[in-house]
Amino acid sequence: MDQFKAIIVKEEQDQVIYGLENVNLDSLSDGEVLIKVSYSSINYKDMLAVQKNGGVIRNYPLIPGIDLSGTIVHSTDNRYTEGQKVIVTGFAMGMSHTGGFAEYARVPADWIVPLPDNLSLKDAMVFGTAGFTAALSIMALEEKGMDLNKDPRILVTGSTGGVGSIAVQILSKIGYKNIAALVRKENQIDVAKSLGATDVIFADELGELNKPLNKQKFDFVLDTVGGEIASVVIPQISYGGSMSMCGNAGGIKLTSTVLPFILRGINLLGIDSVNVPIKDRGYVWNKIANEWNIAQTTLISEISLEEVPHTIEAIKKGQHLGRTIIKN
Repeated sequence: MDQFKAIIVKEEQDQVIYGLENVNLDSLSDGEVLIKVSYSSINYKDMLAVQKNGGVIRNYPLIPGIDLSGTIVHSTDNRYTEGQKVIVTGFAMGMSHTGGFAEYARVPADWIVPLPDNLSLKDAMVFGTAGFTAALSIMALEEKGMDLNKDPRILVTGSTGGVGSIAVQILSKIGYKNIAALVRKENQIDVAKSLGATDVIFADELGELNKPLNKQKFDFVLDTVGGEIASVVIPQISYGGSMSMCGNAGGIKLTSTVLPFILRGINLLGIDSVNVPIKDRGYVWNKIANEWNIAQTTLISEISLEEVPHTIEAIKKGQHLGRTIIKN
């Protein structure tokens, strides 16, 4: 291949710009494995990557995209062979290493997860980083006692976004019956219910921020937004409950007191999907491919590389629902 298409993010005259260009293999970061990208997905972090001071990309120019699925074209690592189907998410991809918003990607062999049985390359990116993060969040909450048999009251914030929408679907699929979805807009109500939410709560109905302890409404919370929403919810978590945290769309600051932690024994569980050890990733992806597989019912939009800017703007304006995947 002499040239192929890729989204390139550049810094010019103190401004960050991005767009579709023709590039060659010299534009790709180093790695043992060259992959023909079949699909990537657009995440909140990818939107930040193309913003000035977005805090994602370290050096310009760079191809963004924090995940991909595809087929190996060439490998100098004997663990992987030409024609093998694989997934790559996280690590430095789309940050300091060229990412998935291109027709080809070159990555270190240690970042690769073989595509599990029962999962297509398309379905892998229907989940993508968002689904991987949702799965990690649910696993963390179950490790802290979230149990089907106890019929816990669960709240999912950002419920119609990437991570939240998949989390609601997985929770519903595996049998949880008391799932509250937090929404901000009227048009998100039907979407949240279609995903499997049994109750819908508007953000402005949560209550006051300045109460150190509030009525115990939720046993477990899967938080994807952070900021004020997380701060309001913490005093409402019941005794011994837990909240997983994986996002900062609502801000990076947390306002709380020690009281929910020392009087109710609640837990905050930080979820990082970027640097999960490669030895642990296969287990998570196999769970996604089998008992947690909701790819066929997920709300998705499928676009081309040319259409990426439109979706990026929708995410930036808070108008994006579900998952958007890029097909090459």
